[in-house]
Amino acid sequence: MSKSPITSPLPEADKKTTGAVLQATLVDLVDLSLIAKQAHWNVVGKNFRSVHTQLDELVATARTYVDQVAERANAIGVSPNGKAKTVVESTGMPEYPDGWLSDEQTVGAIVKTLEALVKRLRGRIDETDKSDLVTQDLLIAIAQDVEQAHWMWQAQQA
Repeated sequence: MSKSPITSPLPEADKKTTGAVLQATLVDLVDLSLIAKQAHWNVVGKNFRSVHTQLDELVATARTYVDQVAERANAIGVSPNGKAKTVVESTGMPEYPDGWLSDEQTVGAIVKTLEALVKRLRGRIDETDKSDLVTQDLLIAIAQDVEQAHWMWQAQQA
C-alpha cells in the first residue's frame, strides 16, 4: 500500500520531520531493549541480583516507549518500522560487548548506552519544537525516564 490509510494532522513537511524523529527513536528504543536483555542474560558478579533486576526494569521502560513511539508515528500517518534489519542498519546505540560481563563492566556499558540515548533524545526534542509539540512532549517524557535511569546507573559507579 503506497498511500497512507491514515490522514495526518500535520503539514507534509512537519510530518516528514516528525516521522523521521519517531522512526529513529523507535529504532534506538528497540535496540535499548535488546541491549538491556543481552546484559541481563550475561551479567555476573557480587551484585548480580540487583543489576539483573535493574536491567529488567530498563527493558520494561524501553518496551513501553517503543509501543508509544510506534503508535504516535501511526497517529500522524507514518508507518513505523521496528524490524530487526532496520534496527541493525540504523541504530544509534553503541555496540554492546559479547559474552559475560562483570556487574561493574555491565553497569559501565549500560551507562554508556544510556548516555548516547539521552544525547540523541535531546537533539530530537529540539527537532520537534516546530514540527510537532505532541511528539515533543512524548520525547520529553522518554528523556525524563531515560535520564533518571542514566543517573541511577551512574550512581552505582560512585
